Amino acid sequence: MQNKFYTLEELPYGYSDLEPFISKEQLALHYEKHHASYVNNANKILRENEIKDPKKLSFNIGGHKLHSLFWENMISPQKQIISDKIIEIIEKEFNSFEKFKEEFLDLALSVEGSGWVVLVYEKTIDRFLLMQIEKHNMLIYPDYNILLVLDLWEHAYYVDYKNERKKFVEAFFNVINWDKVLERVVFFQRKE
Repeated sequence: MQNKFYTLEELPYGYSDLEPFISKEQLALHYEKHHASYVNNANKILRENEIKDPKKLSFNIGGHKLHSLFWENMISPQKQIISDKIIEIIEKEFNSFEKFKEEFLDLALSVEGSGWVVLVYEKTIDRFLLMQIEKHNMLIYPDYNILLVLDLWEHAYYVDYKNERKKFVEAFFNVINWDKVLERVVFFQRKE
């Protein structure tokens, strides 16, 4: 059996496609240096074929998986479409789209240090919830499927926004690929 390893998948858009909200420089640095390092580190551990520190492997795999979702759930602001269906889903759970944005922002600003904010769906209770992930540790309940993820490590925004996390989170709403979020909702709601 041949060993398989993780790969750094190509971005679904060009480096300048998220401007002016995420600059070419910021995106290239984040993708080529930070995300690539998680892939390389995970593969190095796996190649050594002796996992002495499972937490280190988990950290790097989690970083890779979360970044992969993050890239997919962004789109050029010129192509962003918010369908009636996604608005309906969000309004059902959060009462209004503005309330969702407010809760998302509040949760993002309360992340201590490095971490992520995620919108998840859990089929058993048919609920959409906002959660935090500390560092890259996937500390979400089993069967909670990630629909939308925002990287809140400083490496995700420091070039463009310095230490102004709030401005980065607000800008993120201009590049969310809502079609991808809806695609994940439909997939996870159908999944048996």
